[in-house]
Amino acid sequence: MPELLSTGVAFLDVMLDGGLEPGTLTVVHGATGVGKTQLGLAFVNAGLSGEGRRGVLMDLTTRGDSQQHADYARRLCGWELATGEVALEDVWSDDSLPERFVGLDYSGKPVTRANLEADEWRRHQARLNQRLEAATAFLYAHFTRRVRRVVIDGIEPAARVEDSVQLQLVEYLYQHILRTEHDWVARELFRGQWTHVREQVLAHAYDRDALATVVLQTSPEIMLDDLLVRDVLDGDLTTNANTVILLGRRTAGSEVGRAAFVLKHRGRRCSEAIVPFRITDRGIELQD
Repeated sequence: MPELLSTGVAFLDVMLDGGLEPGTLTVVHGATGVGKTQLGLAFVNAGLSGEGRRGVLMDLTTRGDSQQHADYARRLCGWELATGEVALEDVWSDDSLPERFVGLDYSGKPVTRANLEADEWRRHQARLNQRLEAATAFLYAHFTRRVRRVVIDGIEPAARVEDSVQLQLVEYLYQHILRTEHDWVARELFRGQWTHVREQVLAHAYDRDALATVVLQTSPEIMLDDLLVRDVLDGDLTTNANTVILLGRRTAGSEVGRAAFVLKHRGRRCSEAIVPFRITDRGIELQD
């Protein structure tokens, strides 16, 4: 059995029977403000102690920098998170790389067919291939430097994959980069240059089965009880996920708090308890 990866949140590791398996996809569902981004950053940051390298963030939000990645990283992890892209000529350079990639133009609303005018939808579709190339270079460069954790944040709900630019991008990243052998990722990235870079590619090999992906998806449901009974849509990422974690609000007496539940943890035991938690200056913690 491969060594499990800590989520960076102690009580959640217990709920997951030790953590997340490498080579798997985890989806975290929850409403805006419930703590998904804090959890994602905890997982990325835990790579520093687990594998000697922090993970990376793929920010696919379309509502502006509402995720507050840089502020959370600084305050919770003491980490000055850098945002940017990786040029093809810098993939194997010795320079430090940005750790956060912004995937889409900000439109101020979800990038779905239902939320955009026809010309806006066409514009985003036209830019998708360009963003795929930039995302591939970003991830490949980090993987060759022993980064093993990826968090994809800012995903809005949509009925079908083909109706969401975000879901199209996530599907491509997972199937064609995160779950593809390193040399085939390099072939797609370098294309006509393959014969010239083949030796470098082989010298920078990495194991796709060591990579772990966590996708943070916003849900229209706010309350945990509603998340527990929600219908699975055709474009729902949970259908292909190994692990599904629900974060929602829950009433406790006269107060409304936060709680977590592991809906699915394929191939491993998991807690069947609904566990209350709080968000403090130190991040996500078990509720006293």
